[in-house]
Amino acid sequence: MMTIGAFSKACRLSPKALRLYDELELLRPARVDPETGYRYYAPEQLEQARLVAWLRRLGMPLAEIREVRALGPADAAREIRAFWSRVEAETASRRDLASFLVDHLTRPLAGPCQSDSSDPSNRSDPSKETTMLELRCATLSDTGRVRPANQDTAYAGARVLAVADGFGSGGAPASGAAVEAFKFLDDEPLPAGSVLNLLEDAVQGATEAVREVAGPTDEVGTTLTAMVWTGSQLALVHIGDSRAYLLRDGGLFRITHDHTVVQSMLDEGRLTPEEATVHPQRALLLKALTGGGPASAPAAAPAPDVRLHDARAGDRYLLCSDGLSAVVSEDALRETLTTVPDPAEAVRTLVAGANASGGPDNVSCVVADVVSTTAR
Repeated sequence: MMTIGAFSKACRLSPKALRLYDELELLRPARVDPETGYRYYAPEQLEQARLVAWLRRLGMPLAEIREVRALGPADAAREIRAFWSRVEAETASRRDLASFLVDHLTRPLAGPCQSDSSDPSNRSDPSKETTMLELRCATLSDTGRVRPANQDTAYAGARVLAVADGFGSGGAPASGAAVEAFKFLDDEPLPAGSVLNLLEDAVQGATEAVREVAGPTDEVGTTLTAMVWTGSQLALVHIGDSRAYLLRDGGLFRITHDHTVVQSMLDEGRLTPEEATVHPQRALLLKALTGGGPASAPAAAPAPDVRLHDARAGDRYLLCSDGLSAVVSEDALRETLTTVPDPAEAVRTLVAGANASGGPDNVSCVVADVVSTTAR
């Protein structure tokens, strides 16, 4: 038997930590002297103690460590892999937010379709042509071939692009309320450094609007994927499983991450992409805008993903509900977006493709092209 001091040196856990883990029934000593209360450990407990120390260095909560310790090696390894996948996902989200902040604090944002008036060359030569970027958009929403009503909302305004997919008995009002809360940004000036605050206001407004129409139940709610045009960049807000894609230089890139049970299992390595397509819970959301409580004690608002994308002339963005992405492959999406130049014709083709694949859900999409224009 080893004294607590000797065991502490061997496993690199302090005596204080060992006493705490004993009290939490996480790592019990092999024997406790009934008279002195001294704790003694068996040498074969060193491996368990080292595992606890390593998991604590990973930042794993004690409750999860207790569960991992009770598992066999293969199952314990899988749980550790799943835990670290969650940590990486949370770190990536914070990294994106940090990048967002750095961009807004270090570079000015131009208004839509406006040149940078601070450029001395522009002031000295009023006749000089200036290249600007603007959006050309189209949107379409369709009930599909199976659902009795359309609970999606799609919108493309002067600055705001949005798709929301409502669910529950009040899904249509919920999706409409979420999108409506963003429309004030169509007319809002966007000076440098203000976009974060404006997006925060819009998300809070959307959350409160959905709670108002949903009432106390969290069985009514909506996804939301929205982009706000600043004149040179697109700020993205995303929660749920509606999606945003970017077509650039012939390649199609998904720029949102689904907040679903199945996506989390994919991230953790518990499912293959092939298994995910047929999983019975593939539509079960982990995050959305919902009711979820009485007005006197509202639930905390779920945190959306926020990103900032630099726009280039020639870029094409697609926002869509899962009524499109779940039944039309990314290869087919890329084919349509690449070969159909007119945004209005593109959204019609995309919706027709979803309906040709059975149209099992409402389908909505926004296509936005970034184009360059010149002005004097």
